[in-house]
Amino acid sequence: MKSFVATSTAATAAEAGKEVAAKVAAGIEGAKVAMTYGSCDYDSAELLAAIAGELPGVPVLGNTSFTGIITPEGYIGGDKPFVGILALGGDDVVVGTAGAPRDADKCARRVGQMLAKKAMEAAGKDCAPTYWYMAASPAEEEHYIKGVTDVIGRVPFFGGSAADNEIAGKWWLYSGTECFQDGCIVAFFYTDAPMVNKFTGAYAETDKFGVVTKMDGERGIAEIDGKPALDVYAEWRGMSTDQLMGGDLLVASIVAPLGVKDRLGDLTAIRHPMNGNDDHSIAVGARVVEKTAVICMDGSVDGLIGSIAEVSADLKKLAGKMDAPAPAAYFFVHCGGRRAAIGDRIGEVADSFIKEADGVPFLAEFTFGEYGFEQDGCNSIGGLMLSFTALA
Repeated sequence: MKSFVATSTAATAAEAGKEVAAKVAAGIEGAKVAMTYGSCDYDSAELLAAIAGELPGVPVLGNTSFTGIITPEGYIGGDKPFVGILALGGDDVVVGTAGAPRDADKCARRVGQMLAKKAMEAAGKDCAPTYWYMAASPAEEEHYIKGVTDVIGRVPFFGGSAADNEIAGKWWLYSGTECFQDGCIVAFFYTDAPMVNKFTGAYAETDKFGVVTKMDGERGIAEIDGKPALDVYAEWRGMSTDQLMGGDLLVASIVAPLGVKDRLGDLTAIRHPMNGNDDHSIAVGARVVEKTAVICMDGSVDGLIGSIAEVSADLKKLAGKMDAPAPAAYFFVHCGGRRAAIGDRIGEVADSFIKEADGVPFLAEFTFGEYGFEQDGCNSIGGLMLSFTALA
């Protein structure tokens, strides 16, 4: 596999799309897919049309990213609109892509099933891929995964959810020249070149934990140990519930989210408390089920920044075990909430990514949901997490 990364911060979507795609066309021959991440400030339809004009026949997929992206050029974004493309190709890889909005009459699981079949068809295959990539709107991601798995079985994957700059539903998903706000996209990779993924929150566990005794839907924790969930969390944090109402909880919990262990104990998936409700329930960013233990995790802004080098080192150890050459590319999915807490220290994160990549092309996006897997475990999603992938 081979790769190439390009960016643009041109003033208009049309100019940016044309510029970034022209760089890709000149930088890599025979691209099989253009993984694209852009700004909510651009008109997404115009952006995709301009990219398609410069890269005819190359599948384009991706999404909007929270405030910016990071590439070997550094942090791109902030007060400027942006777009970046990680293009992948080579004679040793076939990529099939598919994307669709979630229509009101179709459940997310059925959409996932449909996309899996279309991606295989696009690749000219009738078997499961070596691995796959997904992006979706920040809701029902678990059900899209189940739908794809219904078709191809348990195949390792990576990816992240679309994001906007305001947590206001202004995100977009990219699929060819089509864009939509509620739905899912997938890419199936058929290749002998493996990938490895490190999926973690990189938080420390505390001794404060409890059992979820009542849920409100799939993403609302009503009670922990028989008490209102917000009251329990406030006690764990030494805070008053008044400090954690509404969106104040989202900000306060970035350094102390909730964690749930997988069935083997290898992965602690992070559940980001998003909203403190009037009934003292807690809205979280991914599915939780009753009779599950939730752990109060511990972190800091310094820890969020330092985790880039820590998790990259773990990824390199995994990559070193691949029976393959050095990585052709890195794809880093970094939670948008973590990025918000990091604030104007984002340059330190960019410097760390560049140092750890050590000359290998890479792109980092900022998402509202992260996807990855643990060896011997199922594909999973979380919030406030890192999903770092090396493609051989």
